[in-house]
Amino acid sequence: MPEGDTVHHVADVLRAVLADKPLVRIEAPRVAGRLPVAGTVVESVDAHGKHLLVGLGDGSVLRVHLRMSGSWHVYRPGERWRRPTRSARLVLEVADAVAVCFSAPVVELHRPRGSPGRGLGIEHLGPDLCAAEPDLDRALDRLDCDGDPGRRAADVLVDQRVASGVGNVYASEVLWACGVHPGTPVGSLDRRSRRRLFETAHVLLRANLGGGPRATVPGGLAVYGRAGRPCPRCGAPVRRARQGEQARSTYWCPVCQPEPGPAGS
Repeated sequence: MPEGDTVHHVADVLRAVLADKPLVRIEAPRVAGRLPVAGTVVESVDAHGKHLLVGLGDGSVLRVHLRMSGSWHVYRPGERWRRPTRSARLVLEVADAVAVCFSAPVVELHRPRGSPGRGLGIEHLGPDLCAAEPDLDRALDRLDCDGDPGRRAADVLVDQRVASGVGNVYASEVLWACGVHPGTPVGSLDRRSRRRLFETAHVLLRANLGGGPRATVPGGLAVYGRAGRPCPRCGAPVRRARQGEQARSTYWCPVCQPEPGPAGS
């Protein structure tokens, strides 16, 4: 599943080719409701966490979540697509470009009213850690309201209801950077340590918004995808395990991130 930095980069690319231009064609074969007509202007292309939002001049908003299978392509008008037409879930064509979203499981049309974000299906999300100045205090307050101090730090980081944008890659990289074992109960960390996790995630995500190979340390990633290879900090072999309800792949250094002791020890 693309993480927040990737979705924000996609939004930047789409904004550059679509924003402030009238649609020549819009197709969304699985979307319920009447689609905007040709001539409707694309007013905005934004991202919140892992959700991409296309705002249109008639007041509607298209929300796309790529999950594991989706991808966006940009073509010139008339250029042959690199994926089958049957896989297209959303087609947005302007005079000089065609943006096609393939195989995304979530493409929805919303007509929001009221305060920003309401009615878009993103009300449950925590602050976007890819934003320039995310509200980290709100993320910590959401975590406190969760009421389960025994939750693993790795699970909290990928919980989009607490703060949005972090996936498996950044969860492992953030915990390594902060020297926290993935299985550490979040309740055993003081507020300053919990805030540091979100601050670090924010810094790492922002550093990778430009696209290209993802890097959290010089040369690439510190631990994610590097099981059995030396930790860049201490040289110990990186470990990997599937953990949590969704059996996510988690990577860590057993020396830099020692396993927490029994409660009360």
